[in-house]
Amino acid sequence: MEIIFDQALAAKRRERAVRQSGPGAAFLLDVAARELAERLSVVERHFDAAAELHGGTGIAARLALETGKVGTVNRIETDATFAAAGEPITTAPLDDVPLAPASVNLVLSPLSLHLVNDTPGMLVRIRRALKPDGLFLAAIPGAGTLAELRDVLLTAEAELTGGASPRVIPFADVRNVGALLQRAGFALPVVDVESYIVRYDSLFPLMRDLRAMGMANPLVGRRRAPVSRTLFLRAAELYAGRYSDPDGRIRATFSIIYASGWAPHESQQQPLKPGSAKVRLADALKVGSSDEN
Repeated sequence: MEIIFDQALAAKRRERAVRQSGPGAAFLLDVAARELAERLSVVERHFDAAAELHGGTGIAARLALETGKVGTVNRIETDATFAAAGEPITTAPLDDVPLAPASVNLVLSPLSLHLVNDTPGMLVRIRRALKPDGLFLAAIPGAGTLAELRDVLLTAEAELTGGASPRVIPFADVRNVGALLQRAGFALPVVDVESYIVRYDSLFPLMRDLRAMGMANPLVGRRRAPVSRTLFLRAAELYAGRYSDPDGRIRATFSIIYASGWAPHESQQQPLKPGSAKVRLADALKVGSSDEN
């Protein structure tokens, strides 16, 4: 297994972010949590026991409970720092799923799978933790996320030093996520992607937000030498020239992959023959149909 992310550093930065961040810093997690809750709300099932894997603020767990579709949620995080006052929490590394086999009906993964070194293994462990016909719902930053920032940092560093080091982590392609769900043994996998454009006055507020979200660079292969302010000034200049609107504000893209899959069960619709019609999203999520007018 290739080690891409420094797990200890990623966990430390996430923990520091939750301690220091002010209101609004977790806006991206809020958006993803609301989307997961909306998708959960249309499933014609009740999930007695659920788990939230490394959900940061815990908003995905709270909104899932508010749908009325979930009995209890076991929050799993890297540190007790993430727990609200008096809230029970299970601690485990980002690569771990500390759940007994077939112990929960629902697993939520809001914006943390992109930091896992062994994604196929992680998905297998999640599927094993689900009871037969249990549901997995995830929000995963995907390809295209922070593409503008990646571009200007690479260009600026190449101009100033003649080389470049990775400063924005790699993000998964939506097709690869679907293939990984199938490989992990999930039934009826469904994946789609939503892109969100966030505007900033300049590159520097964007980078402050990324630090506040615990999304600073955790790559093992990152350059360890201190970064000069000259690099960021040049990157900010390139950003304003390439990705600004008429009012002068810059655009930052966040592409979120929403994925779902079920633990196999004999009652589920069986795979169709190659070339035949694909499963509808409503069928995969087990949404009740209404009579047409």
